[in-house]
Amino acid sequence: MRDPMLPEPFRLLTHAAETDDTFTVSLKPESGSGEFPFAPGQFNMLYVFGAGEVPISISGDPGRTETCVHTIRAVGPETALLKNLPQGAAIGLRGPFGMPWPVSQAEGKDVLVIAGGIGLAPLRPVIYHVLNHRERFRRLAVLYGARTPKDMLFREELARWAEHKGVQVEVTVDSAESGWNGHMGVVPKLIPGAEFDPLHAVAMVCGPEIMMRYTVTELEKAGLSDDRIFLSMERNMKCAVGLCGHCQYGGDFICKDGPVFSYDRLRTRFYRKEF
Repeated sequence: MRDPMLPEPFRLLTHAAETDDTFTVSLKPESGSGEFPFAPGQFNMLYVFGAGEVPISISGDPGRTETCVHTIRAVGPETALLKNLPQGAAIGLRGPFGMPWPVSQAEGKDVLVIAGGIGLAPLRPVIYHVLNHRERFRRLAVLYGARTPKDMLFREELARWAEHKGVQVEVTVDSAESGWNGHMGVVPKLIPGAEFDPLHAVAMVCGPEIMMRYTVTELEKAGLSDDRIFLSMERNMKCAVGLCGHCQYGGDFICKDGPVFSYDRLRTRFYRKEF
């Protein structure tokens, strides 16, 4: 059995800038062979030699397991070093870890993917999965918000996704300059215009906590029950196996009991500060 605390050697295969501070890398095992299966919503621990390790959700296509893809925002020493690593650089990797998005539970239903900022990256595998198995799902609505048009992730993919039959893509920004013809405002304002049947729908939400709070309120107003609203609670994860306690959230550990939770499990503690 593989030691979950022992990083395996990977090599940086490709590196692409998404925005000024966000980038996507694809990694391949040092051995150069084998696959890396994962479920949408799981994460890896990426170890940067000389700096430490950081938890990063997998943002690639779960139907393509020959490489491991991560979309990363450079906000700390580890991710800043990752941003500047050259092609072929060595990286340690542990994973995949965590409870995934409920894609099986969503089969036969409308799927709402609601994301804010970098939160689209952990949800991108869900979109890939639904498109790869289009016959298993009803409508797909992707509602995405960014600070400005320049901060939007996967701009070309958003346009391609919107071309699929039964797929609705709506994008909003907090502020924009001349030339922007899309929505302006916060993500929850997009929900009333989304095409879904609240009695036969599953919502998956990832973004800043304040955005997720208002999103839950709007989804409840639309008639979605709390057991069909799922949130990613990525925060303060350090070890990925529930050993260090940094991510304890009431009686749960985000890293091993999450990061994905149904809202009915979180309702009593979701609005408490510093829980």
